[in-house]
Amino acid sequence: MMTQNPSLDLVEFIETQILPQYTQFDKAHNMEHVTRVIRSSLDLARKTGADLNMAYAIAAYHDLGLSGPRAIHHLTSGKILIADARLKRWFSADQLKMMKEAVEDHRASASRAPRSIYGKIVAEADRDIDPETVIRRTIQYGMSNYPQLDKEGHWQRFMQHMDEKYSVNGYIHLWIQGSENERKLNELRKLIAEPKEMRQVFDKIFAEETV
Repeated sequence: MMTQNPSLDLVEFIETQILPQYTQFDKAHNMEHVTRVIRSSLDLARKTGADLNMAYAIAAYHDLGLSGPRAIHHLTSGKILIADARLKRWFSADQLKMMKEAVEDHRASASRAPRSIYGKIVAEADRDIDPETVIRRTIQYGMSNYPQLDKEGHWQRFMQHMDEKYSVNGYIHLWIQGSENERKLNELRKLIAEPKEMRQVFDKIFAEETV
């Protein structure tokens, strides 16, 4: 019978050697983020019948490349995974190649479908499409990276990002049908289509973030 949890020794290795690296990253990619991606990946792996050890390790390594330039972090993360000889204890060369590709394929802006079910799992798990979380993270990102903008400037940047990424014409792709993300994305799209309602939510969260 297939186990419902990853191997204990793999979990111990990842929790002590890999996950602590996330403490150096920004709020949107910290320990809380990676543990949520792991949890979601394992749920999706159980639903799809994928290998839990592979799904677990892919999720743990998926953002390690943020130690370098963000624009290529998915490629850097794949290189970090494939170069980590310690993983040979649990995975074959073929499995590791597939895991590297899955990490490379996790980016939201990727225009093509991930090459395997493992890429689809981590890409799906990496999307936290809870509307309030998406709105808050977008506002936080704007404040960190565009401190020169006033509130109206942040609102304009925020709505442009919402439209480009999450609207019905946005670039985000969901790869596993019937997922929780599908339901949440539809909620967010309704808000984007109603700028007055969205502005109320924006004002509330913006005020909380500027306290």
